[in-house]
Amino acid sequence: MKTAHTRPVWNDVTAATGDGWQDECTEAEVIVVGAGVAGLSVALELARAGKQVAIVEREGIGAGETLRSSAHLASALDDRFSTLARYHGEAGARLAAASHAAAIDWIATTVARSGTDCGFKRVPGYLFSCTQDVDDLRRECHAAEAAGLQVALQTAGVDGVPALGPVLRFDDQARVDIGLYLLALARQVRAAGVRLVRGDVTAIEGGGRPRVQCRDGRVLHAGAVVAATNVPVHDTGATWMKQAAYRTYVVVGRAPAHSIPDALYWDDGDPYHYVRLRLPAGMDEGEMEVLVGGGDHKTGQDDDPDVYACLQEWANARFPSITRYTHAWSGQILEPDDGLAFIGADPDNANVYLVSGDSGNGLTHGTLAALLLTDLVLGRDNPWAALYAPGRHRLLSAGNWLRENANAALQYRDWLASVPADALAGLARGSGQVIRCGVHQVAVYRSGDGMLHAHNARCTHMGCVVRWSSEEKSWDCPCHGSRFKATSGAILNGPASEPLAPFELPQQEVGRDAGRSE
Repeated sequence: MKTAHTRPVWNDVTAATGDGWQDECTEAEVIVVGAGVAGLSVALELARAGKQVAIVEREGIGAGETLRSSAHLASALDDRFSTLARYHGEAGARLAAASHAAAIDWIATTVARSGTDCGFKRVPGYLFSCTQDVDDLRRECHAAEAAGLQVALQTAGVDGVPALGPVLRFDDQARVDIGLYLLALARQVRAAGVRLVRGDVTAIEGGGRPRVQCRDGRVLHAGAVVAATNVPVHDTGATWMKQAAYRTYVVVGRAPAHSIPDALYWDDGDPYHYVRLRLPAGMDEGEMEVLVGGGDHKTGQDDDPDVYACLQEWANARFPSITRYTHAWSGQILEPDDGLAFIGADPDNANVYLVSGDSGNGLTHGTLAALLLTDLVLGRDNPWAALYAPGRHRLLSAGNWLRENANAALQYRDWLASVPADALAGLARGSGQVIRCGVHQVAVYRSGDGMLHAHNARCTHMGCVVRWSSEEKSWDCPCHGSRFKATSGAILNGPASEPLAPFELPQQEVGRDAGRSE
């Protein structure tokens, strides 16, 4: 089960790596929960360090958010080094830059060991201003230089892309085909002796011998557990109030080869936009793909059915060589209140480690987690440990914390809504509506065959009322970003660890609506 209705441009790694999974595994030295880029990277690095490792995964390799990335690999981080220096100090900003650069190097080494190029290439990165504000770019240039990056202000812009105006050029950024890379990573994980185990994990309990509880009743034991599930789904207060879930969107266009310089591009907008190129094997040599992302909004809020059209309009104004669009999809990102991921020991569960809070740089955050968590599990010092510690609190980012949590609290007002059940009379196929039935708010979806699928609209995480996503055909929680499948109520994204509860509609409503054909 994928986490979204839309389909990315990358190959389906889940299908390509479907063999070799086990159902039985009672214990391991280290259990890694989740088989995305973070889980695979952590497992591989631990196995190379001599640990007996098992990965427990509900669906398959890449079935979560990793394949929904646009696969930028950047040490020039999205949250700007002027901001990171304010929250973490100049020393912290330098460590952030160095750790993401190390992650890119680790990916490059993994690609080299695979014997295939995985679409990996070192390219420059260009940050440009929405307002062509050179002063703002100059301030960021100074902050990035202080953080140790190779950066230069180009007031003349980029040859071939005049619409961008002045830019900051960052050297040694990179791109990768995340489908090919995950496949190569999975092969190396298996070759290192890591066991792959099917399991829908519902709880992790820390202690001297941590326990991993699966939905089917199985209990797995380990010396240490790494929760690499994008957002923790077990009982921990370490992260969920310090990060907010956002949907981000991507469209893919075709353009003549060499019409756009091969690089990463991103702006300073809010929400911001980002662009990269892709030249997949077998593609017409006269063409290339242009991946354009952005349009972010909080999950479950500000649903915009025109978001993909807006991305195309934005791209056409700046990259006019794009001729047509072929793909569109969305993904879930987690924005920490201070701009950096939560990677390290879970302060609420002994011998449990977390990887969460990708902040739009999930591939490098997930990769540096392999280096950091291997050191922590083995009892070694790591210079990045305090910077990414899940239990940290940064006083200077308290404003972001207050704003996001006040926003989450405000969403509980949906319990006062009173949409009557007869609103289902106008519910078209492929659409959802939350209605009131007595004291209950009920999430009702009409599938393509005309059938109604009803679930209690109360999010199983903390009781918000879910909302309908017209882009992804899912029920999304506007408070903390949990997402659920429209037909079954199954979990698509945490932090919820239980699906939506089925709800039996009054018989007269079922009879009235089941045969509608819109």
